Amino acid sequence: MDTTVDGVAGWAIGMMERLGAPGAGLAIALENLFPPLPSEVILPLAGFTASKGDMSLLEALLWTTLGSVVGALALYGVGAALGRERTVAIAARLPLVKVEDIEKAEAWFARHGAKTVFFGRMIPIFRSLISVPAGVERMPLTTFVTFTSLGSLIWNSVFVLAGYQLGEKWSLVERYAGVMSKFVIVVVVLALVAFAVKRLAESRR
Repeated sequence: MDTTVDGVAGWAIGMMERLGAPGAGLAIALENLFPPLPSEVILPLAGFTASKGDMSLLEALLWTTLGSVVGALALYGVGAALGRERTVAIAARLPLVKVEDIEKAEAWFARHGAKTVFFGRMIPIFRSLISVPAGVERMPLTTFVTFTSLGSLIWNSVFVLAGYQLGEKWSLVERYAGVMSKFVIVVVVLALVAFAVKRLAESRR
């Protein structure tokens, strides 16, 4: 592991050792608030921790998903309360946060609407930032929480389960995170298309 990943791993392990499964949830909530923190490191570590018996696999999945939703709600609240201009102005002063990434998330949300919240949970950087335009545009909160929960559960499950299966070799997950992200999105899109085709066929009977 490089120095940055090693540092994040040490910090996340410390959180989980002190707080258990809620520590994994807190680490992921903070990852949402500070996008440079990589969930591709924290999630497999939660799975590895579960494989050692320090928490159950179900606890790891539930707490990390709850953490994702809590972090996303915080950013949604910032966007809704401050509006676009003030949110961007604050982001411009934060280290490691790029205003152009927020602008890309805004453009994607404006073009594709609510479904970007679901798919955005499976794309690095956008996973956190997509909550900002959703808040600015006052996307219905129930829809936001539903799409965020579903997208987060899918993404988190893939990485937590990978860490659980790999055990001591959990760091391999971070190395192939980009490939895994594309694979997850393709599978989800195919599943949604298959569902839509099935419903359409049933409606014509």
